[in-house]
Amino acid sequence: MKRFAFALFSVMMAAMVISACQQQTEQRYETRWAGETMEEILDNIEDQIGGFDQTMMETNYRYNELYWAGQDENWGYAGYQLDEMLGSLKKGFVRRPEREASAAQFVNTSVPRLMEAIEAEDREAFLELFNRMAATCNTCHEMEEVPFIQVIIPEKRTSLVKF
Repeated sequence: MKRFAFALFSVMMAAMVISACQQQTEQRYETRWAGETMEEILDNIEDQIGGFDQTMMETNYRYNELYWAGQDENWGYAGYQLDEMLGSLKKGFVRRPEREASAAQFVNTSVPRLMEAIEAEDREAFLELFNRMAATCNTCHEMEEVPFIQVIIPEKRTSLVKF
C-alpha cells in the first residue's frame, strides 16, 4: 500500500511539474503542507524525501534481514532483501549522485557475488561473501568521510519476519 501511495504521489507530482513547466506565469496551488508555488512544493518534497540518510536507514534494515535470511537458508527472502537493498541504493544515488563512486565496489562486485551464493543456495559461500560485503560497506563509509559508522555482522535477531 505504501508503494502504491508513493507511486501515486510521484505521478501527481510529476504531472504538476510538467504542468508548471508549460505555464508562462507562476501558478498557485492548494496543498495541505507542500507549499503554494511549484518552487515551494518541490523544495518541501525534496526535504521530506531526504538525502542519503534515508537510503542508509533502509539499507540497514535490509542488511539485517538479509543476514538472518542467509543464516536460516531462506533463499527467496535473502534474494528479495538483496534486490531491495540495491534498489534503495540506486534511488539514493538519484538524490545524491556523488555517493555512487564510493559504493561502486559494493554495487558492482559484492552484490552480484552474494546474489550468486543466494541463487546457489550455498550457506557457507553466503556467510563468507556477507562478511566481505560488510567490509566494503566500511570502505565506502571511510571514502565518504564517516569512518565512525562501522558495519558489523548482526549479533541479535530483530526481525519481525518468521523464518
